[in-house]
Amino acid sequence: MGREAVAGWMREAGLEVMRDRIGNLFGLWRVGAAQAAPLMLGSHIDTVINAGIYDGCYGVLAALEVVEALRAAGLAPERPLLVAAFTNEEGVRYAPDMMGSLVYAGGLDVAAALATIGTDGTVLGEELARTGQAGPHEPGFLRPWAYLELHIEQGPILAHEGVPIGAVENLQGISWQRVTIEGVANHAGTTPMALRQDAGHAAARVVTFLRERAARDAAPAVATVGCMAFTPNAINVIPSRAVFTVDLRDPDAARLRAAEEELARFLETLAAEEGVSISTEHLARFEPVVFDPVLVATIEDAAAARGLRARRMTSGAGHDAQMIARLCPAAMIFVPSRDGISHNPREYTAPAALEAGANLLLDVSRRLTATG
Repeated sequence: MGREAVAGWMREAGLEVMRDRIGNLFGLWRVGAAQAAPLMLGSHIDTVINAGIYDGCYGVLAALEVVEALRAAGLAPERPLLVAAFTNEEGVRYAPDMMGSLVYAGGLDVAAALATIGTDGTVLGEELARTGQAGPHEPGFLRPWAYLELHIEQGPILAHEGVPIGAVENLQGISWQRVTIEGVANHAGTTPMALRQDAGHAAARVVTFLRERAARDAAPAVATVGCMAFTPNAINVIPSRAVFTVDLRDPDAARLRAAEEELARFLETLAAEEGVSISTEHLARFEPVVFDPVLVATIEDAAAARGLRARRMTSGAGHDAQMIARLCPAAMIFVPSRDGISHNPREYTAPAALEAGANLLLDVSRRLTATG
């Protein structure tokens, strides 16, 4: 229903609505040099479990508003504008995240993506077909000239510093793994501590290791264990198995690799010390991205022209922009998130901040396309 609503608003704005095989939704305004590569503006409209209303949706609706504002003012860009809503940016039901933009950029085969099995046992391609969201176009059918993504920061920096605009110059690399620890289930009361092969305790040591490693590192590295399950999951039974995820992030490629290697060495030592076996599965891995310096500078200049202070910054979250940057120059604009809260119903950005970001997206789009 959300996708159809956005498609309807695109049509009302006079855009040609198109979908590709992975379900990416596009609205094309054929203006200026109609055959020229378009300036792409967009983000995503999917969300996480128990989320807020701004993450992703803001960037899509603001892109649509840019088109509507230009048309209402009788202004026409010298190249086409393309509004994009990418499929499955969050990766909650189907992994990996940023899937639609990754497929669009050629980083994941479309057939493999469509065969992805979700957390509910469904197959992505079948669900896209069932809901009428599978389009006829091959992903990447329109190669953008440049890409801009407006987004809430999802962190506390802009709000804390009182800065209205973030000019995002780079984006952290991301490494996702699933770790499985196999121990031996035994009675919680009769098994001496020294004789246990406790998968739960071993998992706890990994959590502590990751936390301490990130804390002692002066760099902006972060590490998170977001999911964990024990077997048999009974109060009076030593866990025989622990399965959990590890999310490592760092804007420096070498440091990210070093974190992965140090974790691998720790797991090897841990297995020997605890008498357990440990295996890992790599779920997703994306290198850090440096955005186009000319676009970042254009965002700063446009913000200054509106009297808005801008701060260069790193994105700690993954975004579709990091995938589309493989195809063309790309950059992002951030606006503040109250208390840095996101992926939460309390996610909030004030209307004035939303308006400032949308106007900046309009200004940068006009500069890039010589709108007049």
